[in-house]
Amino acid sequence: MTTAPGEAELLEAARSQPVPEHVAIIMDGNGRWATRRGLPRVAGHREGVKAARAIVRAADTLGLRYLTLYAFSTENWSRPLDEVSTLMNLLERSVHAELPALMARNARLRVLGRPHGVPAGVRRGIDHVVHETRNNTGLTVLMAFNYGGRDELLDAFRTLARQVQAGDLKADDISEKDVSGALYTADIPDPDLLIRTSGEMRISNFLLWQIAYTELVLTPTLWPDFGPGDLYRAVGEFQGRTRRFGKV
Repeated sequence: MTTAPGEAELLEAARSQPVPEHVAIIMDGNGRWATRRGLPRVAGHREGVKAARAIVRAADTLGLRYLTLYAFSTENWSRPLDEVSTLMNLLERSVHAELPALMARNARLRVLGRPHGVPAGVRRGIDHVVHETRNNTGLTVLMAFNYGGRDELLDAFRTLARQVQAGDLKADDISEKDVSGALYTADIPDPDLLIRTSGEMRISNFLLWQIAYTELVLTPTLWPDFGPGDLYRAVGEFQGRTRRFGKV
């Protein structure tokens, strides 16, 4: 992958130290990016797809093991119907288009979120790419789609309740490990770093259990303008911190 001026130095600096195993990103600001340019909001979403493609390549180059991208929340269904429809069409095309690149990079796609309520064509496209990349052993790209953190916790609690009801688990014995094992991310390490673009100062119902001790980097950069150099810079900021996990 070719790098823009300055990116090579940022990449080299980030790779000179241990990189985080798992980075999660709240990709925010597509609509504002378009509005500021007098463009329809969908233009921002198209640019956002390009940004996501570049960040997946950059994450692979950096040597991350897991990259989670918050693509579409359960709350996003309440947006205007034409915007949601356009988003679904864009996602369906984009997922198909990314398969060759994922295969070339030995990258794997997984999805976090509820499968029901998703248009059939989008579901088929996502399932196809997930299936085709299932044996790849490089970067795992986790796409949070039709995802909500509270929904994930509810689904986990219901799974545990069924285990208790079946006599496979005692209620008083439920541990943090049991809860983690019932989440969509059961076999995935918690994010080391969470990045949110667009300057908003909130978590937006994202990975609520998993980010208990995750380091946060909040940037005013709108998602379509967020490039590899921004990722490397955020990782560099993470590397300069001391993680105490509640200890001294």
